[in-house]
Amino acid sequence: MNDRQHASVEDFHSYVLVTGANSGLGYAICCRLIDEFILTRAGSHSLRMIITTRDKTKSHDTVAKLKDHIFRTRKHHKVHEKTPLVPKIYLQSEQVDLCQLRSVQTLIKKLFRSLPKLDTVILNAGLGGFAGVDWPLAIWALLTNFRQEMTYPTFKLGGVGDLTAPQLSEPASSGAKSSQLGQVFCSNVFGHYLLVHGIATLLSNSSATSGRVIWISSLEAYGSTFSIDDIQGLSSPLAYESSKRLTDILALTSRLPITQQWVDRFLPPPSNHRPPKQYVAHPGICATNILPIYWILVYVMTAAFYLARWIGSPWHTTTSYKGACAPVWLALASQEELDAIEGDGGAGKWGSAIDWQGDERASRTEVQGWGIGGKVGDNVGLPKNSRLREAEDLTEEGKERFALMGRSCWQAMEQLRVEWEELLREEDD
Repeated sequence: MNDRQHASVEDFHSYVLVTGANSGLGYAICCRLIDEFILTRAGSHSLRMIITTRDKTKSHDTVAKLKDHIFRTRKHHKVHEKTPLVPKIYLQSEQVDLCQLRSVQTLIKKLFRSLPKLDTVILNAGLGGFAGVDWPLAIWALLTNFRQEMTYPTFKLGGVGDLTAPQLSEPASSGAKSSQLGQVFCSNVFGHYLLVHGIATLLSNSSATSGRVIWISSLEAYGSTFSIDDIQGLSSPLAYESSKRLTDILALTSRLPITQQWVDRFLPPPSNHRPPKQYVAHPGICATNILPIYWILVYVMTAAFYLARWIGSPWHTTTSYKGACAPVWLALASQEELDAIEGDGGAGKWGSAIDWQGDERASRTEVQGWGIGGKVGDNVGLPKNSRLREAEDLTEEGKERFALMGRSCWQAMEQLRVEWEELLREEDD
């Protein structure tokens, strides 16, 4: 008997979906979510966590690891599973390949069959698309500007023009240029975009004030890496950075009047609830396998991360568990708390920051063209030593350009969504 058979709908209170949960940051988000839910929620509460991986083997292994983690957490805090004062945790595993739109559609159908609602979706899964490291440049950059290069590296090598497998069994119609999509774009942005649109009703059914969509971004979402004329990043050697810049733009402009025409098509406003709210977070800099390097260099990289933290970097969380701080905080904070913070400081990008002693916290993060909350002249809450060297203070003109870019991005994403949904529907017919 699996976990979804152990409890009725009435037993569950919080429903959280995490994509890419089998390793790295995704797995850490699951672990931290479990830990903080157990420690901060009353026994009358329960968490149903839906984890996605790309295949059944990974799902099985991840569920086994998470069950062991739940056991160890309860043992550490000396609580028993059947203690009435302890919240219950239920796990549900699903499979999805975000680079295959059919797979995304299949997941959407499964979620509607098995869930009454979703309170939070954490869009973590993704690809780096990195080919390696430019070692001569890396050595020179780190020797001449260590902390900046450890935070905002310029020496990673990315693939150019990487594509998904064909999305259609037959050649695309004349209205579509190709039956393939940019691989990094599809995995990091578009697959998630289709998923969230498809489950919008579940998010609108949230018993909380509103459902939450938490996009996972990066410190490397540089403004210079993205072009609306190449929204999939197919011509860029920085497809990963381009996808994360697009993520920032979509999330941060999702509540602006200038984008509402398109956002309302993406997440249709429910008649009896507040529409889901979109947030963006990043894990700081932690050691994961997203960059393909030899295993011995992982230890060197990790040591360098600790050194960067000790000399003043606020972003080197180093471990995935500490990197999960900001996304989990966004998932569990009350809506009143988030609304109050953003009411004072504006909608912003939340990052997992850390001090030299290793104490982590959720912190505001500067975004090129948006500042830390879309408010000109406001740098309150910006961690010391956190800025990109080329960063400039926000101006009214810069903010207006960012908003216009947001409108263009939302329009382009909606047009792409409608186009692909029509192509898939035509093939089914």
